[in-house]
Amino acid sequence: MAHNLLSNINSAYIEAANRLRPKSKKKKVVAYVESYDDIFFWRSVLSDFEDDNTEIEVMLPSRTSLNRGKKTAMMNQLGDALGRYMIACVDADLDYLLQSSTISSERMLGNPYVVHTYVYSIENYFCYSKSLHTVCVMATLNDRSVFNFEEYLRMYSDIVYELFVWLIWLHRHERFNDMPLSSFNNIASVEQLNIQKPLDALERLRRNVNRKLSWLQRHVPEAKGKLTALKEELALLGVDRDSTYLFVQGHHLMDNVVDAAITPVCTMLRREREKEIKRLSNGNAVQMDNELACYSHSQLTPVQMLRRNTMYKDCPMYQRLKEHVARVLGVR
Repeated sequence: MAHNLLSNINSAYIEAANRLRPKSKKKKVVAYVESYDDIFFWRSVLSDFEDDNTEIEVMLPSRTSLNRGKKTAMMNQLGDALGRYMIACVDADLDYLLQSSTISSERMLGNPYVVHTYVYSIENYFCYSKSLHTVCVMATLNDRSVFNFEEYLRMYSDIVYELFVWLIWLHRHERFNDMPLSSFNNIASVEQLNIQKPLDALERLRRNVNRKLSWLQRHVPEAKGKLTALKEELALLGVDRDSTYLFVQGHHLMDNVVDAAITPVCTMLRREREKEIKRLSNGNAVQMDNELACYSHSQLTPVQMLRRNTMYKDCPMYQRLKEHVARVLGVR
């Protein structure tokens, strides 16, 4: 009986050990990404496509150098060897909206094994308006809603929409000097936002945008009558007055639009929670200090929480991204 028991234990151990070994018959797909920040995002995307037959490894574009970036990811260390088992996953930047009108756009859109974000970059997904209240909850552990992020970014999008259409038209026609991306970003920044009176900052933004629009209408008269057709095309690509924020430069959006709101909101929510702790301590200084320390240790910064945000998966552009991955991997 002891022999049979030992045999059964050994058999169970061997069976468990075999399950832990990688299955050699699995199809392996390598996904090259631009930089460290992209690894977690693309892992969260691609993990949905792994199964008993397919495994995917997300990695930086070179194992022989520290070269990073979009071009390196698309070319990788194996040159033109991208295919169904070796793909590149990159930020779309403006290349998606430029629709092959520039060399970089043609390079990205012309390769069937390059998957792109469809929005400007991964940061735009992190800043998805419907997810930002949850980000504040993650950062402050306070679920009270004190700011309407969806309406804020909808209004922001509506204000910058016309200028953004001009940006795409100019860049499609290689008129970069008339409005470089950096110039657009400077104009499309939200400054001195008071979350109690957000309309004041948005009105200042509107005035800055209108000044630039007037300048463009005077100095680029050849665009007259051509922007309507471009708006219709951009709508098919996903850009409209409510969603423009998804297509502006991601780092600019995070640093100069979203953080302008999310940091003061989180500050307010933290102060509320700290006041509640002090009130509930009933004058017990030791208990209060311990609870405040516990609360402080449980927090992370809003930007840290933004970069861990995965609550963007109902975004329509994210669904386009998932469909693209499915086509590349041959998944129905």
